Amino acid sequence: MIKLKHIYKSYRLGDIEVPALQDVSLHVKPHEFVSVLGPSGSGKSTLMNIIGCLDVPDSGEYILDGECVENCTENELSDIRGKKIGFIFQQFNLLPDLTAYENVEMPLLYHRISAEERHERVMKTLEQVGLSDRIYHKPSQLSGGQQQRVAIARVLAGRPSIILADEPTGNLDSVSGKEIMDIIKGLWQDGNTIVLITHDIHVADQAERKVYVHDGKLSDKETSV
Repeated sequence: MIKLKHIYKSYRLGDIEVPALQDVSLHVKPHEFVSVLGPSGSGKSTLMNIIGCLDVPDSGEYILDGECVENCTENELSDIRGKKIGFIFQQFNLLPDLTAYENVEMPLLYHRISAEERHERVMKTLEQVGLSDRIYHKPSQLSGGQQQRVAIARVLAGRPSIILADEPTGNLDSVSGKEIMDIIKGLWQDGNTIVLITHDIHVADQAERKVYVHDGKLSDKETSV
């Protein structure tokens, strides 16, 4: 499903070119749950951005569902994101003036989905994350864990085949973090492909497989971190 081959990515800071990824190769199979573990600044978020078609590599090959995407236009990348990829971020990115229902529904409006189907998807996903009794609550009326669950429901309503989670428990207490990880593991058991970015070994250990990023290089050995 996801195949990265010899990916390089650098950024410019003034006159200095800073390497972010160096010769990274990664294969994630359909329905696999992989955690990418590394310290801050290691390149793991850059890796997620490339997997999620939010950024493109300087060189190398990225094959997603059999299609080479590294040379896609921005419109083509946007189309791929909309159809195949769902994002769960550390920041919940909810619109503060909208209810939980409206936050989950919002992305569906852009895909011209009928009102009846939107309602069915929103109610189903909010129930799936245990928030069917909070549909009219705004983010300020919800705990951090509940806000993250709304964000997850918003992802699920789009029915992506790949879910990318970037530090999904980073802003949560241990109890809420466990609840979110239980939901993510449940999504994997339901057949979703999940790539989780984290610096927390306890979170990473809950994945089916771990890989490690250090100084922009990828390894399957913990000693590289």
